[in-house]
Amino acid sequence: MIEGVIIKKLNKFEDDRGWLAEIYRNDETNYNPVMGYVSSTKPGIIRGPHEHTKQSDCFVFLGPGDFELHLWDNREKSKTNGQYLKISAGENNPTMVIVPPGVAHGYKNISDKDAWCINLPDKLYKGKNKQEAVDEIRWEEKENSPYKIS
Repeated sequence: MIEGVIIKKLNKFEDDRGWLAEIYRNDETNYNPVMGYVSSTKPGIIRGPHEHTKQSDCFVFLGPGDFELHLWDNREKSKTNGQYLKISAGENNPTMVIVPPGVAHGYKNISDKDAWCINLPDKLYKGKNKQEAVDEIRWEEKENSPYKIS
């Protein structure tokens, strides 16, 4: 486990209409998202790895599709500095994961179909009115990156 990362198994409640899953409750954590988006990732495609200096991400993997989520603790003062964690999440393992600042992260669609991810970050992308610099260290763009997803 990596210090500060929160992993929650999500339960799908099914009936004859389909299913429902609670993805976030503010009475279960002190995490406070300020925006949300959904992305679709094609089979075999990797997003990241990157990290944020101030932002936490709250990823929700429910399906369709499945992912491998990769996490590296890059925080110097963390008790788990240098640790790596790989999580399978998505249609076959519905999961919510909160990734704190300083933890490099990325994911790969391991399905044979497009896979969806919901993100509920706790900071606005580019700040209020999109007037600030993006809070990202794009490790996937660095030739000698220590963080690789294959």
